[in-house]
Amino acid sequence: MTVLRHSVTVLAVGPELTGELASLLWDVAGSSQVRGRTVLMPDGQPADGLRLVKGRHLTPGARYEIGRPDDAERMTLGVREWRRTGAVEVEQQVSAPDLNGRLTLRLTSPDRPRLFDARGRMWGPDGSGALQRGSGRARVDLAAWWDAAALVPGAPPAARAPARARVKHLLGEARLYLRPRRAEDGRWLVEVAASVRGRWLLRPVAAVVLLLAGGPLRRGFRDAVERAARGWDEAVAELLALGPEGIREELTRQMARGRPEEDSPKG
Repeated sequence: MTVLRHSVTVLAVGPELTGELASLLWDVAGSSQVRGRTVLMPDGQPADGLRLVKGRHLTPGARYEIGRPDDAERMTLGVREWRRTGAVEVEQQVSAPDLNGRLTLRLTSPDRPRLFDARGRMWGPDGSGALQRGSGRARVDLAAWWDAAALVPGAPPAARAPARARVKHLLGEARLYLRPRRAEDGRWLVEVAASVRGRWLLRPVAAVVLLLAGGPLRRGFRDAVERAARGWDEAVAELLALGPEGIREELTRQMARGRPEEDSPKG
């Protein structure tokens, strides 16, 4: 087994902002309506490529199609649970000529987000074999995350990582752990650790490969963590600059029919 570690400092997002964003997303979704099979945004514009094909809008059992009916890649979104004081759970399915996948997302207590869980699997076309199959799961305990992020510099890290993920494949398994703590400037210092190992009879072979590729693997891991940190900072900075009302307007605009302004042809 190979263990990789790297720490980065990123912009912090507290429970207040997280609650505001979750409430905003809930309000935007709850203010949408359906006319026939077309989903309308709060401003009355149709949501681009989103159609209700089964059940009642935003109730358990509702199913939506995403994209054009003639697309080779078909995507659906199903509602499993939709309760503001309980949980929201949706399932996304993708079917394409070379890949199929299913992803389930669950957020406990959307009004005051506390626990986020994602699980999924993917597989190739019929007859593609086990090498084109894989599964994964990720879990973020937001309450535990904010408790850990309040630890002062130098304090022992949280015993249990509040954010963790696992990916499984016939050839190997990878686990990812994230532990935050408060940095001196009020940001988060996040330790990212990953373990990689082979499975079953392939463990000895995988161990040799990981040993030989240790240097490049560690550099690649470090670079990937740094890129993710930069992407996080850019996204958070943009959210803070927009503010709640700006985020609401941007979300509604981008979901409505048409392309975002920055992608539109210039006249």
